[in-house]
Amino acid sequence: MNGVVVLIIGVALLACGYIFYGRWLCKQWGVGENKEETPAHTMQDGIDYVPAPAPVLMGHHFSSIAGAGPITGPISALKLGFGWLPCLAWIVIGGIFFGGVHDFGALFASVRHGGRSIGEIISENMSKRAKMLFLTFAYLTLILVVAAFASIVAGTFGATFTETGAVDLVASESNARVAMVSLLFIVIAIIFGFCVYRRNAPMGVASVIGVLAIVAIIAIGMVFHPIYLSATAWMWICGLYIAIASVTPVWILLQPRDYLSSFLLYAMLALAVVAVFVGHPSMASLPMVQAETCTTPVFPVLFTTIACGAISGFHSLVSSGTTSKQLDKETDAKPIAYGGMLLECVLAVLVLCAVAGFANANGGDIGVGPTVLFGGGIAGMIDPSHGTVYSVLYTLLVLTYSSFCLTSLDTATRLARFMFQEFWVDSNKGETPESVTGYKKVLSNPYVATIITVVLGILLGMNGYGKIWALFGSANQLLAALGLLAVATWLGKVGKDNNMFLIPMAFMLCVTIASLAINTKTQIGVIGQGGADWGPYAQVILGVLLIVLAVVLAIEGVVTIWNQKKSKAAA
Repeated sequence: MNGVVVLIIGVALLACGYIFYGRWLCKQWGVGENKEETPAHTMQDGIDYVPAPAPVLMGHHFSSIAGAGPITGPISALKLGFGWLPCLAWIVIGGIFFGGVHDFGALFASVRHGGRSIGEIISENMSKRAKMLFLTFAYLTLILVVAAFASIVAGTFGATFTETGAVDLVASESNARVAMVSLLFIVIAIIFGFCVYRRNAPMGVASVIGVLAIVAIIAIGMVFHPIYLSATAWMWICGLYIAIASVTPVWILLQPRDYLSSFLLYAMLALAVVAVFVGHPSMASLPMVQAETCTTPVFPVLFTTIACGAISGFHSLVSSGTTSKQLDKETDAKPIAYGGMLLECVLAVLVLCAVAGFANANGGDIGVGPTVLFGGGIAGMIDPSHGTVYSVLYTLLVLTYSSFCLTSLDTATRLARFMFQEFWVDSNKGETPESVTGYKKVLSNPYVATIITVVLGILLGMNGYGKIWALFGSANQLLAALGLLAVATWLGKVGKDNNMFLIPMAFMLCVTIASLAINTKTQIGVIGQGGADWGPYAQVILGVLLIVLAVVLAIEGVVTIWNQKKSKAAA
């Protein structure tokens, strides 16, 4: 099948899901019925609670949830040999009925709970014990995300060195360009935020100037990139950056940077669409269904591998962590959360086509890294000769990929800071970080929470996070299951229809438990062979704990929902 047909079918189905299923969800939940102002207005503090115009918030939300996931997930699934058709089916079905519902529900529930996180929603609608378990698990998962994304960003910025220790200027040039443009990007984002929020510059005029500034800094970075540092040095710089960025008022950096970076992301999507229509990649170069050589079970591995391309628990943390605190109007929730998820699905479909294009040009070989597969696939379809156009496009695509990761890194750090603070505060008793006393006041301080988070994340990133990274797929999907569970219990409590959550929730719990069981068994086998380092032992211990966590919270959630339905039936 031609990649153009795959893209048209995928986009058409996702668009229908947004229009029809999204509209039905709004009606069932009563989105927009609450005439009160959103928490961004009622709790505005100029730091975390700051109302943002819908396009600006869409830029932040989409940039934050995308990260590397919708690119690396589908690529990993194709490399495992699952076939492009099962991948496409899960991206479309999962996005419409699982991921979109999950993201939209998390944002809507958080807005109705004063911009509080999923953990606080669980506390109010289930129990404090469930909240503490969730926050502990979510925080540790975010530390792993910080470690991974910091490592990815440092890797895309870091220079390559020769055996003598000298910088290999030729091999390092592309990374140096990306690093230079990224640094300049932060500068123009701060200027943009100052002009819009402190000098009241018209958003339209500022956006045009901002886009021109992006073009300018890309041009500058392509020819002037004198910074050649090691990946380790960039890790420390990333740590300093996210420590500052996560406590800085959102209007200074987070909102403007994510808004401006969204133009890069939209440009990448447009470029990928053009590449597919120009290159007409044949999907025949990839297995259509599971390859005969593939010994990995489709269930549950496909559903933990594609992750962000269909559903991701990290999204519920973004929706209820930063996005809900900036939502200007309740009706903006559908385009930002549900629409943002489906736009990410479009990117995942484009990734399938890009890999097919790369495979067509390389005899079916896709045994290279995700960056090369995605960037090389798109650039190669536009410039098959691999000339100057290919080089420029490839650098731009790597820059955009890095922008995804840097944005998610910043957001993940801020979210982890929120989680750490919430752990020491009981909002159901009216406590706040300012009102608590003793050690709780110290640990709930935003600067203390940030320092602890950054130190843990950077140290893990520099000392073998890859040894436990195999758990991330399962942990992320457990977050998704718990996010679905939290929103379902709240909707049931207020008498709204929550049936659309029950099947996705049950399915994701099964996926999580099955995946954790398989991984734990595999790691026990590795330990049994002897000579294992700390990685397999850590995965076994954490895997068992996550299974117990999933079962405990699932039982508590199911009992809560069952009692709600019994009470409703009796009434």
